[in-house]
Amino acid sequence: MLQITDLTYRLARRVLFDGANAVISDGWKVGLIGRNGSGKSTLLRLIQDEARKGDGSIRLKRGARMGFVAQEIPATPDPLIEVVLAADTERASLMAEAETATDPDRIGEIHTRLADIDAYSAEARASEILVGLGFKQAELTNPAGSFSGGWRMRAALAGVLFSMPDLLVLDEPTNYLDLEGAAWLETFLRKYPNTVLVVSHDREMLNRSVTHILALENAKLEIQAGGYDTYLRRRAERAALLAGQKAKQDAARAHLQAFVDRFRAKASKARQAQSRIKMLEKMQEIAVPIDERALPFHFDEPSELASPLIQLEEADLGYIAGKPVLRQVSFRLDHDDRIVIIGPNGQGKTTLVKSIGARLALLAGTRRASKAVKIGYFSQDQLDELRAGETVLQHVRDLEPDWPPSRHRSLAARMGFGQEKIDTSVEKLSGGEKVRLLLGLMAYQRPHVLILDEPTSHLDIDSREALIHALNDYSGAVLLITHDVYLAEACADRLWLVFDGAAKAYDGDLSDYRNLVLNADRPDTGPAAAKTFGKTSGKTSGKAFGQVASSAGKKGPSLSTLRFKLADAEKAIEAEQHALDALDARLASPSLYTEGAKAIADLSAKRARHAEALAKAEAAWIELSEAIESQT
Repeated sequence: MLQITDLTYRLARRVLFDGANAVISDGWKVGLIGRNGSGKSTLLRLIQDEARKGDGSIRLKRGARMGFVAQEIPATPDPLIEVVLAADTERASLMAEAETATDPDRIGEIHTRLADIDAYSAEARASEILVGLGFKQAELTNPAGSFSGGWRMRAALAGVLFSMPDLLVLDEPTNYLDLEGAAWLETFLRKYPNTVLVVSHDREMLNRSVTHILALENAKLEIQAGGYDTYLRRRAERAALLAGQKAKQDAARAHLQAFVDRFRAKASKARQAQSRIKMLEKMQEIAVPIDERALPFHFDEPSELASPLIQLEEADLGYIAGKPVLRQVSFRLDHDDRIVIIGPNGQGKTTLVKSIGARLALLAGTRRASKAVKIGYFSQDQLDELRAGETVLQHVRDLEPDWPPSRHRSLAARMGFGQEKIDTSVEKLSGGEKVRLLLGLMAYQRPHVLILDEPTSHLDIDSREALIHALNDYSGAVLLITHDVYLAEACADRLWLVFDGAAKAYDGDLSDYRNLVLNADRPDTGPAAAKTFGKTSGKTSGKAFGQVASSAGKKGPSLSTLRFKLADAEKAIEAEQHALDALDARLASPSLYTEGAKAIADLSAKRARHAEALAKAEAAWIELSEAIESQT
């Protein structure tokens, strides 16, 4: 399908490709990986012939159609579904010609071809793709211009998927999808009948959806069968083998050099010495690739505060009085919580975290928080809040205006910006560098709570791994919205589902939720008319989604879910015991008996409630412990 031969390409003075070679066969699903800035997007542009090619050749199979997402669809008044249908240019051309053709033979040819390409089920297939990417069924006839840029990017992706090119080229397609859309896309790509080349930093997608990994390292291309984890294992094995071979070669080289140094001056050994010199010259140096490490993230330890850090009690959340997005939300956040917020796009996940972070006033109910609590809030929208024209150093200087320049530079270096980047204007930073700067500025405040809304969209795989390590080392609370399943599974101990106007703890793990999404129509969309590729399968209706979600895991909770619940039970026991100790101390105080019988009765009743809650928590802990033991 695609052959890259001896490709050499320079961008300014930097060599991105140096004699790179790769062959991609028909039907392969290939994940293109490499560090940010290594040249992945440049390679896609070269394949698409949008950039001037250097030395070497890139050849696409003769007659093959290539499809890629160039930009968001235009903001036209045409219905969204029609814009997506128009992406299949052959179908659109034949349909237009069918309306004007008069020659009977040509009319027959047109309709035969339309039948061959399954044109008459096109609207149902396009609807299925749009719904899978998160659009509601009722929105498909809305004007394309009525959607935001992010949603028009999804529509552009839908158009490419619908057109079914022979080579589908995608550059970070999950960056503008939610977890549900990413899960649907993984399944779509896995079943896609043609060839796929996708740039992605989503580890789960690279494990579930591709058959081969194309690695761009040191200006070379190397393709291997298997997913990303298989690639990592083989790379480690290869590095270990090369290291062993190099150690043997170094020992042999040292032995030959010692002989030469010892006997070169002796006439009787001169011939042998010259022979060994030639052997040394012929030895090809074994190069062991240097494993570049991503720069780490740092979140300093916050000061100690009593739990809970933040509480919402029967709160209505939203933007317009009388029209709440979420109703009757009760939420408690303790200092060591790790919570991932899940739910379909547009249901109110961002509304929830904004309300918890006091960036959005409550419409009703109560929000309680410690007066000293510091909240670090990150969202992709904040990438636009960096001040254009100002450098990294100027942004860092704002944190401590009175510091000397040397300390500002030291702090910037700790955030990951060395001498070569510190005086760079922020608009010239890559997306990943902007994320790193914002997280660094936020972390310097030593927040007690980190609220991260899609923090990884611009980070490569190694940087995502570094973020996971930093979050797991951080002792404060973390609230996370992400489509990166690997990040969520590595950091979360609890899930909250936002759906249908409610936000509640989810009784299951991410695997349970992913299966729920894949086995259900997208909420509030209604059933699609037909399944992609002409296949049908029984699925849960959108109406039943909430019922299934609320009961997920009840057939038998997973081991990870049981452990999450056990941790919650331990927290409840600790909190109730602390409350009882405080009440006992108050009841033992002689001053209480001067306050009257009502005060004593109120305290006694309160103690009884906490004692009952403690007994329930202890019983739950015992039951969960036994359940965990039965599974291990």
